Amino acid sequence: WSPQVRAEPQDEGSLPHRICNVDHQNKAGYTALMLAALAAVEQEEDMNVVRRLFSMGNVNAKASQAGQTALMLAVSHGRQEMVEALLACGADVNLQDEEGSTALMCACEHGRVETVKLLLAQPTCDISIVDSDGNNAVAIALEAGHSDIATLLYAHPNGTKAQPPLGGQVTAPGTSRDMVLPWHILCSNGKGSAALDRGWDHFQT
Repeated sequence: WSPQVRAEPQDEGSLPHRICNVDHQNKAGYTALMLAALAAVEQEEDMNVVRRLFSMGNVNAKASQAGQTALMLAVSHGRQEMVEALLACGADVNLQDEEGSTALMCACEHGRVETVKLLLAQPTCDISIVDSDGNNAVAIALEAGHSDIATLLYAHPNGTKAQPPLGGQVTAPGTSRDMVLPWHILCSNGKGSAALDRGWDHFQT
């Protein structure tokens, strides 16, 4: 036996929005929308239901415990299709949780290259945001050992805002940790000699 919800007459394909508050938070502070963002959906029909749910609820709501959004949860758990659906419904890529982390920072920490590319493709994505420790997305990617992602970030049109200038190591604002510079990123990817031969500008495009 499974419980069922009786809905009032409505347009075909819609959810029972008149008797269901999709933004209601459970005791752990999560909404149905946030939990759906964690699901692994295989059937397109099921994904269509999720998209309708996203379109009806507040995609930018934050969980009451850690302040994470549905987008952050989807990114952290590698649900790329959910990330795409949330962005299509207006999810804010620059929102920060209680530790100051953004969805982009989550993707950088977990090494999700395709997700990083997707987030960077959003016109409003700000890669210069820092968390409560003073670290930006570049620093987080490097600390997690994802130099390929750090290179992607620096190649972004706004990458110079998130990365110190060439010339040596500097200290990131608010932390004593040294940040690795773009030149070191190239070297760690085996592209240092190529940069010498072809010029750094080639790797910024």
